[in-house]
Amino acid sequence: MSDFSRLAINQFTTLHQWSLPQAIEGYARHGVHAMGVVRDKLHEVGVSEANRLLKAHDMKVTCLCVGGLLTDSDPDLFRANLDSTRRAIDEAAELDADCVVFVAGGLPEGSRDLAVARARCLEGLAEVLPYAKRAGVTLGLEPLHPMICAFRSCLSTLGQANDWIEALGAGPELGIVVDVYHVWWDPDMEREIERAAGRIVSFHVCDWLMETTDLRLDRGMMGDGVIDIRRIRRLVEATGYDGFREVEIFSERNWWRRDPDEVVEITKARYLSDVI
Repeated sequence: MSDFSRLAINQFTTLHQWSLPQAIEGYARHGVHAMGVVRDKLHEVGVSEANRLLKAHDMKVTCLCVGGLLTDSDPDLFRANLDSTRRAIDEAAELDADCVVFVAGGLPEGSRDLAVARARCLEGLAEVLPYAKRAGVTLGLEPLHPMICAFRSCLSTLGQANDWIEALGAGPELGIVVDVYHVWWDPDMEREIERAAGRIVSFHVCDWLMETTDLRLDRGMMGDGVIDIRRIRRLVEATGYDGFREVEIFSERNWWRRDPDEVVEITKARYLSDVI
């Protein structure tokens, strides 16, 4: 039997096919016992029931997606997202998740000022980090590709993520999520991964299709695109990271339309191939 002990599947990979209970059972049935959990799916069943199912299927939660979105200039929206991030921290603590994936947020409506958006996010992080520390939960900063900077994340590079952690003087309550889809293009990637030694809390894999058709929702299965995933994985592991390789594929035109059991089987085959 092949070893899938370091393979995780993020629930986004079968987002439209399986509920959380179905994903827990389905991944476990295929011999995969680690997964990233999507909060919307979690809330459909409740944290207590989800926790029961996870334990019953010996399933490890690698990450909870997502917290953050702390760039709003509207005080009410800003406080609402701070409160949501605190709830994500509570949920992650109950599920014993390795981290909460933190997405910074984009430009507030009507704004063109990225510097202000970034400063606002840092302000929110500084406020929520003590809560995470008390809960024993790590927030994982995930830099997202600059193509979605305006509407999703003003944090675009590993260099920025390293800078933010240092600017906040943060400890283990703040780490970095390395997603190959978002960092493969960065000419400073190798240096910044090395700089992130001891900070990397999650490693996500998929592929960038040469003729991608959507800014967010057209990711490829590993090996179908242009990313040198294996090289990036080796760079990440050279920092001392020994965690899961988590498959996270957003795919409206392909993988979300397929039978989820087929998606998991292909994921496993690619995991065993030389592309990862």
